[in-house]
Amino acid sequence: MRLSFHGADRDVTGSCHLVECAGRRFLIDCGLFQGSRELAEENGGDFGFDPASIDFVLLTHAHLDHCGRLPLLAKRGFRGEIITTTATEELARLVMLDAAHLQEEEVRANSHQPRHGAGNGPVEPLYTVADALKTLEAFKRSVRYDEPVDLAPGARATFVNAGHILGSASILLQLTEDGRTLRLLFSGDLGNGTDPLLLPPPPPPRTDVVVMETTYGDRLHKPMDASIDELYSAVSDALERGGNVIIPAFALERAQELLFLLNRGIDKNRLKPSMQVYLDSPMAISATEVFAHHLDDLRPEAARLFQGGRDPLALPGLHLTRNRADSIALNNVHGGAIIMAGSGMATGGRVVHHLEHNISRQECSVVFVGYAAQGTLARQIIDGKNPVRIFGEDIPVRARIYTIDGFSAHADQAGLLKWHEHTGAARTFLTHGEQGSMRVIASRLGKTQVEMPAPNQGFDL
Repeated sequence: MRLSFHGADRDVTGSCHLVECAGRRFLIDCGLFQGSRELAEENGGDFGFDPASIDFVLLTHAHLDHCGRLPLLAKRGFRGEIITTTATEELARLVMLDAAHLQEEEVRANSHQPRHGAGNGPVEPLYTVADALKTLEAFKRSVRYDEPVDLAPGARATFVNAGHILGSASILLQLTEDGRTLRLLFSGDLGNGTDPLLLPPPPPPRTDVVVMETTYGDRLHKPMDASIDELYSAVSDALERGGNVIIPAFALERAQELLFLLNRGIDKNRLKPSMQVYLDSPMAISATEVFAHHLDDLRPEAARLFQGGRDPLALPGLHLTRNRADSIALNNVHGGAIIMAGSGMATGGRVVHHLEHNISRQECSVVFVGYAAQGTLARQIIDGKNPVRIFGEDIPVRARIYTIDGFSAHADQAGLLKWHEHTGAARTFLTHGEQGSMRVIASRLGKTQVEMPAPNQGFDL
C-alpha cells in the first residue's frame, strides 16, 4: 500500500492524493491550483503520475480546487470512473463547465495580442467545454452518505458527511493487501458545524491513518452570532452612507448561506426589505437551484421552508444577474445595492469589475466572508495593501473593508483538533494549508505520527 501527494501539499489549493493498493490506483480529488500566477501555471504541468493508470477518482466535493483538473485528467488519458455523492455530481458539473468556459473566454480575449514572451495570457485553454462534457461521462454512479461501496477486491469506500458544502464528504478507504487491512481516512474540507443551511457533520469514523486539511489550523473563528451581527452592521452602515456593499462570494455554499441570512435579517427587522440584492453569478444562481433537490442534507428549519413553498434563499429585492450586459449595468448603480459575485478570492470573475468601480469610494464597503489564499487580490486587500492593482491600474482603497471569518465553511483549529481526536489515527498527514498553519496544529495533535508531505512525495503505509 502506498500514498502519494500531488496537490495542496504545504499549500491550500489543488488537492490531489493517490492511493495504490492491490494493483489498483485510487485518486482522491483532482483540483486546480489557485492564487499566484506561478501556482496557476502549475495547472498545466505534469500530474506526477500517469492519468491513464488511474482506476477511480473519489471526489470529496465540488469546489474548483478539488475537482477543477478532472477534465485535464481525462484529456490526458484517464478512462476510469469518478465516484461521489449525488449533490457533488450536480455541482461539479456546473463548476467544471464554468471553468472551461472562462478559460476559453480568456484565450479569446488574448488572441489578438502580440506575444512577446510571458504575460499576455494563455495560448490555449487548459481544457475546453467539450473536454468538460466528456469528463461527465465518467460519473457512472453516485453514493449516499454512510453506505459502503466496493471498488475492487480489497478496496471499499465510505463517504461520510463533511458539512463543508452541499454534498461534501470525508472518504474512508478500507484497504486489504497480503492479508493486512488498513483504514485510511481523507478529511476532504471539513465544515465548522455552524452553517445555517447544512446539517452539521457527525463525528468521523475511527481509522488507522488520516489525511487532514489544515486551512485554519492556526486560529479560531469568530462565533457565528457575532459574525451575523457584523454582517448586518456592515450592510446597514454602507447603505445608510449611500454606498454599495461588494461581497466576493464563492458560488457554492457561501452565496446561498448569505442569501439565507439576509432573508432572516429582513424577517427579524435587522435589515430593510427595500434593499436591493444582486446575485451576479450564473454559477451561483444555478447552484442555488440545486439546494431544493437535496432537502435531506439541510437543517430542518431550512428544509421545512422549502417544503412549505417559501424559498428561504429568495429575498424581496433579489435580482438574479445571469448575462454579462446586466452585470455591466451594475456599474451605473452607485448606492443602495448589495452585490455578490465571484470569485470568492477575487482572482477573476465579475467581482473584480465591481471592486474596480467601488473600492475607491469611501461610502462603500467590501465584505470578505471566506478564505483568501496568498497572492490573491482578496488577500492583498485584507492585508491592507493600498493602492491595489486591478486591470493594470493602481486603485486607492477608500471603502471600508470587513473580514468576517465566522462564516468560513472550514473548521477552525478547535474543530480540527476535535475531529482528529475522534479518528484515533496513529499516523497523520497534513495537507491543504499554509505551512505556518500546519506547524501550529501539528504541535497540538498529541500522540500521532505527523507528516507534512512535499509535492509528489510518497509514503509506504
